[in-house]
Amino acid sequence: MDLEKQPQQPVAPAGPAPAGPEPVGIRASDADRDRIADILREAMAEGRLTADEHAERVDLVYRAKTVGELEPLVRDLPAAGPAPGRQAASPYTYGPEAPSGPAENLVAVFSSSTRRGRWRVGGRTNAFALFGSVEIDLTEALFGQRLTVINATSIFGSVEVKVPENISLHGSGTGIFGNFEVDTLESADPEAPVVVVNGYSVFGNVEAKPKRGKLIANLHQQLRKHLGR
Repeated sequence: MDLEKQPQQPVAPAGPAPAGPEPVGIRASDADRDRIADILREAMAEGRLTADEHAERVDLVYRAKTVGELEPLVRDLPAAGPAPGRQAASPYTYGPEAPSGPAENLVAVFSSSTRRGRWRVGGRTNAFALFGSVEIDLTEALFGQRLTVINATSIFGSVEVKVPENISLHGSGTGIFGNFEVDTLESADPEAPVVVVNGYSVFGNVEAKPKRGKLIANLHQQLRKHLGR
């Protein structure tokens, strides 16, 4: 006697595997570095880190190449988050977030290129000077995001970056028969914009420094007054 065949029950598809920790050897993104920098700024504001410790760790953040290099910098700190009784801070910006898009390119070949005044700086700017000069003045710029990266290349030329005194400024680069100089700044405001200048110079000059007397907070007040807010 044949056994009655039972209909097979459908097998449920396997769900996605739970997300695990990010591999430590993966290349770090700008968002990864910004997240770690947020934790460090929060720790300094709470008194967990001194100003010197904070400056040293932030410098390592923007030199890190992999996620594994970032993790030890915050291993002894709590995860970033709003302190009890305090609302989470909003982005430090003067207006709506700028739409995402390609990097802005400033090129000077046997010429000069200047970006100054009240303009909305994007997340990335590429500056290239060949027997020319590029000037980037951020003292009146509108920051639509916390982290701004400037990639500067100077060959027999110069790239000069000016920033307000009360933001954070970091950089990493090389001078080959030339000069690469970034005056490191660490803002007391944990929500202040961060400008990172990277690149190199060959028989040229790359320089980033604060412009004395220029404070971004003053510009914020002027804009609010102009808009009647």
